[in-house]
Amino acid sequence: MYAPHTEHDIREMLGVLGVESLDALSAPPRGLEIARELDVPPAMPESVAYQHLRDLSRKNQPGDAEASFLGAGAYRHYQPPAVPYLATRSEFITAYTPYQAEASQGSLQAIFEWQTYICLLTGLDVSNASVYDGSTALVEGVIMASQATGSKRVVVSAALHPGYRAVLKTYADGMGIEIVDAALHSDGTTKIPASMDGAAALVVQSPNFYGCIEDVAACADAAHKAKALCVEVIVEAMSLGALKTPGESGADIAVGEAQSFGLPVGYGGPYVGFVATTKEHVRRLPGRLVGATHDVDGRKAYVLTLQGREQHIRRELASSNICTNQALCALFATIYLATVGAHGLRSIAAANMARARDLRKALLSIVGITAPLGAPFFNEFVVRLPLAARTVVDALKRHDIVAGLPLSRLGAGDERDLLVCATETTSADGIARFVARLQEVMQHAVAAV
Repeated sequence: MYAPHTEHDIREMLGVLGVESLDALSAPPRGLEIARELDVPPAMPESVAYQHLRDLSRKNQPGDAEASFLGAGAYRHYQPPAVPYLATRSEFITAYTPYQAEASQGSLQAIFEWQTYICLLTGLDVSNASVYDGSTALVEGVIMASQATGSKRVVVSAALHPGYRAVLKTYADGMGIEIVDAALHSDGTTKIPASMDGAAALVVQSPNFYGCIEDVAACADAAHKAKALCVEVIVEAMSLGALKTPGESGADIAVGEAQSFGLPVGYGGPYVGFVATTKEHVRRLPGRLVGATHDVDGRKAYVLTLQGREQHIRRELASSNICTNQALCALFATIYLATVGAHGLRSIAAANMARARDLRKALLSIVGITAPLGAPFFNEFVVRLPLAARTVVDALKRHDIVAGLPLSRLGAGDERDLLVCATETTSADGIARFVARLQEVMQHAVAAV
């Protein structure tokens, strides 16, 4: 509620602060005032300013939209024009918080559809209205597992995305949760620990950070035998169009990032995390949950439901300290999924797999390049170069090619290891250009020695 202050209120507050006016509160401290006129260019007409901004944007690197082979948690996928057009229509410009259901049916229905799609994709019973991103979704999944089992010990695959691991560690340090690493097999997949007694959950990412597809069913079986939960992490959501669902594999909780569904790659976002689980754990879900019901006249209505597990409760009993959702980003993802449909999503996922295999074949045709990991992959994999991966990435950047992620940057592999990715936006010409430039860089490196 907005409650304006009276003149008496304002004078009383200013008296306590020892200032004469409200303007004095915003005045810069003495000595920091700008004593000269700033050299600011004159205002431009809107059309000229727009063209100026376009000219500036062309200076961004890389210039070729097909010359990026970087994945590692942010994936370049085609965005159908219908997605931003529909998501930015005025009908969706409604109140931020949809607590007044009768005035927020559009927002609530959009969130309900998002939840439905996430349940279909994960094969689980219930999904929340979204959370900040995939990494905070992981944290929420771990908290849910800890609450369900009463344990503060979590076994985490060593192939979990390092960024996700860092966010989890931040929360774990503050909540007294112990993180135990599960080592990897030589093929890049998770080695299931011999014993997980007393653990709240086994956390496994598939495809994992190295692009390898995990045997989630085996992980879930092992977790359940130890009376723990299995939390599956999905960083590349497009893989859900090709692989078994977490529900089919026996996962209790699925968490991840839906950026691949119609959201562009930006500088750190935008992202939208999802959390899905079985009916058994519905009251432990964080954030908002939209349900469908009927009003007194029998008409279908959407409402926020089970709010007793959210913020309408004593702080120490709440299921999470995140009481918001990424409504706009979730809307983009929802419209994307509605646009492409089930058949389209499977086709796009298949195209990702095909492009990635074309890329792998082309790279391994270069003498000196090998594939150190042998597990199946979706659209991302590791290659080992005959020289430092950072050297290659820096050299190719000068040719407007983003070659991938040197794993040594994150302390996740040999200095020669490069994580590369291909999606449906990767063209044959782009792959050929990448291979040709890479061969040149390697030849120059040999000649220099």
